[in-house]
Amino acid sequence: MAFSRATAAAVVALVVLLPHLVVAVVLDVGGGVAARPCHSASVDGDAGCLSWRVMVEANNARGWRTVPAACVAYVRGYMTRGQYGRDLSSVMDQVAAYVDTVEANGDGLDAWILDIDDTCLSNLLYYEAKQFGAYDPSAFKTWASKGACPGIPAVLELFATLQAKGFKVFLLSGRDEETLATCTSENLESEGFLGYERLIMRSPEYRGQSSSVFKSAMRRRLVEEEGYRIRGNVGDQWSDLQGDYVGDRVFKIPNPMYYVP
Repeated sequence: MAFSRATAAAVVALVVLLPHLVVAVVLDVGGGVAARPCHSASVDGDAGCLSWRVMVEANNARGWRTVPAACVAYVRGYMTRGQYGRDLSSVMDQVAAYVDTVEANGDGLDAWILDIDDTCLSNLLYYEAKQFGAYDPSAFKTWASKGACPGIPAVLELFATLQAKGFKVFLLSGRDEETLATCTSENLESEGFLGYERLIMRSPEYRGQSSSVFKSAMRRRLVEEEGYRIRGNVGDQWSDLQGDYVGDRVFKIPNPMYYVP
């Protein structure tokens, strides 16, 4: 049978396009045909958890105590399968771009503030083991006292860059000073955080106060009493970055594992 040129062209087009026509069908027991859904329940669930995580990072979700049960697997995947690392790298690219634009004066009073937990040191192993449940002060103290928190390489690189440029780097943490000071300093040292200007932790008079109130008071002391200029501030919680004397620029590291007021 002879084909016209137009017919032949149509057949070729159909052969080329057929693999891309992804309208799948499945046969039921009775021989009928039903369209296969183009999405799954797991995709829908991830989409809902993605929206929740965006609300956390935008500081629209506040006061939550635990990761929603439906999102535990999503948060674990986010933290361990690459997306957290990519997001962290994007944040650090922005920090690096800003650092390139600022210089430390020769008086030694240009400072940066870095948080510790899940900024300099990672607590992912601890929170993953407890299924990202509610903050437990006693259990966390036991974990932190081991001094086994891995350093976060991207932040260590920033730390070294700031030092090389002549900035004074203060490490400001809500950890309890009386019980965790030694193990925290040793953990920082073992992970390469050496030569910082000062490690500031929560002293007894600030117990029971929110992180935002405590850290505001510490920054106020650095600025008003000691004359430092805070050129930048990096933390994983909004409470690290709000309040008084937050600095010229603040940078939020992603953390959907827990919330600190």
